[in-house]
Amino acid sequence: MVREKEIVSAKGYSDAVNHAFAFAAKHHDRQVRKGTKLPYFTQPANVAVILSRYACGESTVVAGILHDVVQDSIREGATPEMLQQRVGEKFGVEALSFLLAVTQRRLDDDGVELDSDEMKTDYLERLASAPRPALWVSAAEKVHNANSLLSDLRRTFDPDSVWSRTSGGRDATVKWYQDVLNRFTQVGFTEPITDELREAVTALGKY
Repeated sequence: MVREKEIVSAKGYSDAVNHAFAFAAKHHDRQVRKGTKLPYFTQPANVAVILSRYACGESTVVAGILHDVVQDSIREGATPEMLQQRVGEKFGVEALSFLLAVTQRRLDDDGVELDSDEMKTDYLERLASAPRPALWVSAAEKVHNANSLLSDLRRTFDPDSVWSRTSGGRDATVKWYQDVLNRFTQVGFTEPITDELREAVTALGKY
């Protein structure tokens, strides 16, 4: 249960969320969504909307906004460690811990580089120890990504042109989302947002 004081204000303003948007916009500057001309910032913005719709706490929403900043937006002259420290200082260790728990890692605990399949396996394994707010972040990100893909498929006469921009194509993409859903069930995360994700994944499987 989210503590009442943690819930993002129904009035629509949170200083921490506002600053997280500004921070993410700066780090995602000039980035676009893969295979589209959409600003990358649309992704964290939509994740924030999804988490707020489910009345998630402020730290959870902030983690959702900043998730891909830490994963994919290291600016010139910085290191992942420097960026993580900066996020922790600006937004708190709680938000940082949530997003790190569901960030795909390129290196394992021993510093060994992971290939794409190993990164996915590592991600699924780490969901077992992720705090519940982090699972919300993971689910919201997957809900947005799956539905964004679904919207593009519904608008095109050539589904292959959409699937070609995903990692591994149609079968691998649908399997990945299904693997995440299965892992949520295994770790006991069966919140209503997983039903939303399941609906999107089922629809994707029909294309």
